[in-house]
Amino acid sequence: MRCFRAVCCCALFLFCIVGGALAQDVTLKSRDGLVALSGNLLGYDGEFYRVDSDYGVLMLDGSGVLCEGPGCPNLDDFVAELRISGAATIGNVLMPALVEGFGLRFGYSLQREEAASDTVVYTLTENPQNRVAGRFTIVSSNTDAGFDALLNEGTDLVMALREIRPDELRAAGAAGLGDLRHKGRSRVLALDALVPIVAPGNPVRSIAIPDLARVLSGEVDNWTQLGGPDAPIAVHVRATTSGLGQAAEDSLLSPIGATLSPQAVQHDSDAALLEAVLADPFAIGLSSSSAVGTAVSLSLGGACGVTLQATPRNAKTEDYPLTAPVFLYQPALRLPKLAREFLSYTRSAQAQYVIRRAGFVDQLPEEVPIDAQGDRFANAIAHAGSAVPLEELQRMTARLSGMKRLTTSFRFQTGSADLDAQSQSNVALMARALESGQYDGRDVIFIGFSDGEIGVEQSGESAAERAETVRRAVLAAAQTIDLDRIDLKTDAFGEAMPIACDDSAWGRDVNRRVEVWVR
Repeated sequence: MRCFRAVCCCALFLFCIVGGALAQDVTLKSRDGLVALSGNLLGYDGEFYRVDSDYGVLMLDGSGVLCEGPGCPNLDDFVAELRISGAATIGNVLMPALVEGFGLRFGYSLQREEAASDTVVYTLTENPQNRVAGRFTIVSSNTDAGFDALLNEGTDLVMALREIRPDELRAAGAAGLGDLRHKGRSRVLALDALVPIVAPGNPVRSIAIPDLARVLSGEVDNWTQLGGPDAPIAVHVRATTSGLGQAAEDSLLSPIGATLSPQAVQHDSDAALLEAVLADPFAIGLSSSSAVGTAVSLSLGGACGVTLQATPRNAKTEDYPLTAPVFLYQPALRLPKLAREFLSYTRSAQAQYVIRRAGFVDQLPEEVPIDAQGDRFANAIAHAGSAVPLEELQRMTARLSGMKRLTTSFRFQTGSADLDAQSQSNVALMARALESGQYDGRDVIFIGFSDGEIGVEQSGESAAERAETVRRAVLAAAQTIDLDRIDLKTDAFGEAMPIACDDSAWGRDVNRRVEVWVR
């Protein structure tokens, strides 16, 4: 802040020396009247003025200056404006629930107005002053439209069901909105999952991920190929203009170099997709887990016999291979104080309960005791062999005895040493928990696991390196942690506890992970 104010003072000093700019819509004067700066007012957030002056765009602390001119805002009547645009899956239910939860938490009265078929406006009023403090506008369309609104309509936040694409990233940078992948520019708001669904009368109850990808591409087109009846498969997906449809393409089709079958029926809403699947016993749909309704969710399996369901716990840990983070993107512009308080609230424990009630998966860490790990230990025993000798299983069991696994896990981008988007969010969550003293006096172990694609020795080394990478990342983020009150360690068990089958890239990605265990 001192550097920032020094820059502003320097600019003001230069202004006085050069003397006299062209008349513009505001003049900001220091309270002693010795310095002044004129320019076009770009914005006022209730605390800071943002002015386009002869010396560039400057931010000035409103408490230190007086504003003169036709562009000056009415400080007593200032209303914080926040515009949020993007995916309807988020905007129709989750975002309104969070805004209402925020108002309840901080004592604002809320008035909801349906401004258009796709637009909701919340007016937040302070009590008992009965003063309008802010207006939050939520525009629900799709992820593409959200990023377009960011570039062309000045929206403040983008709701997205997929990560930002390279062309969108470049366009935002060129528009002066900053690197939207940078820390503080993007956040995981909640978690969801892509779930294959069928009508209750369909006898198929599980599907391998490679088979699901081939169903979407049209390569597999009869239920007999999936162990079902002799009938053609009717495929239903969300429209490829939606974030959910694009996430399906990114997660399932792109890895095998395939495209969506022309026969696949695309739907503009979760409700329309669900209705179509329920009406056809030979249909399969790819839905959001928050919109499964009365359809039957298929578990994801493989030739090795391991199956996974899209439970909230499996989504939190990313054990479920098709976990889909819900993103919120923010450009590199200062938001009003009320908007910043709202964003801070979305990370709170209270907001996580709101997220859960809205049908999405929250990010509150859970502790899973070792006696609730039955299937995982059974898989470890079933797949033991030359790569995982009995001695290593015994060492793992002894090490984890009496401990609990956190649902906060870490995974890496395919073919990369970089953490994926959900895991980057988990680094921040874990760091805040450590800084708050939540695990003081306890043992915390980052444990690395690997897949069976590489040799036994390399597998163990790779798992150990991943565990240390995560430990360093968490420590770097937890700047105020007291290491005298907590013991952070690492360990690795290579291929000892597979979660999914190693017969596909999806399964191998799931097995390459770092778990957190506490005692």
